[in-house]
Amino acid sequence: MSKALLAALIFVTACNLSPGRAEDAAAPFDGDLQRLAEILGTLHYLRGICGSNEGAKWRNEMQALIDAETPSGDRRARMIAGFNRGYNGFQQTYRSCTPAAVVAIRRYVEEGSKISRDLTARYAN
Repeated sequence: MSKALLAALIFVTACNLSPGRAEDAAAPFDGDLQRLAEILGTLHYLRGICGSNEGAKWRNEMQALIDAETPSGDRRARMIAGFNRGYNGFQQTYRSCTPAAVVAIRRYVEEGSKISRDLTARYAN
């Protein structure tokens, strides 16, 4: 399932969802982007403790999302804060890979895939 999320994120990255927006202006999909950022942070932490050997894959996906979206100011800060919230929230809960962590990974991959599909279907040019 992580391949589906990765493919959707690559598509989002390639589409640059926000051409021509005023600096720091809120976009109608900002809530979804912030949630996606939080999911990427969560996956970065949980996949790491569950021995996926993916290194910085999910952090790199977050960077690709930021590079594609090119947010500035508060929008950028909110996206980064979402990533950090996802990472830190699960870091406080899980110290090792557990069956619950594996379930959480699966659910977050599914949710992230859905958000990515919905965003590209609605806003991609």
